[in-house]
Amino acid sequence: MLQKLQQFFQKKSVKYSIPFLVLVVGGSFGLKQFTENRYRFRRNKFLDKEEAEKWGILKKDKSEVTLETEFEKVKQINISDWENKRGPRPWEQVTEK
Repeated sequence: MLQKLQQFFQKKSVKYSIPFLVLVVGGSFGLKQFTENRYRFRRNKFLDKEEAEKWGILKKDKSEVTLETEFEKVKQINISDWENKRGPRPWEQVTEK
């Protein structure tokens, strides 16, 4: 009986498939735990006003952006007078003047 069991585990398909299946199934359970913890701790965290301003989430000036103001900015741009400038290629040496 022991010899048959050893022969079974020495087969190439069993030798490589069992660890692979354990890794895939175990990995999915592990990832489930990590994502659960991430959402549990992230959901309850709120930023105060100072911290949000530090990260740039809150704007300090309350100027209102409307569609009309953005349209006026776009109308001032001159798109008929432009010049195509080629960027340096990796194989070309950049010479600074």
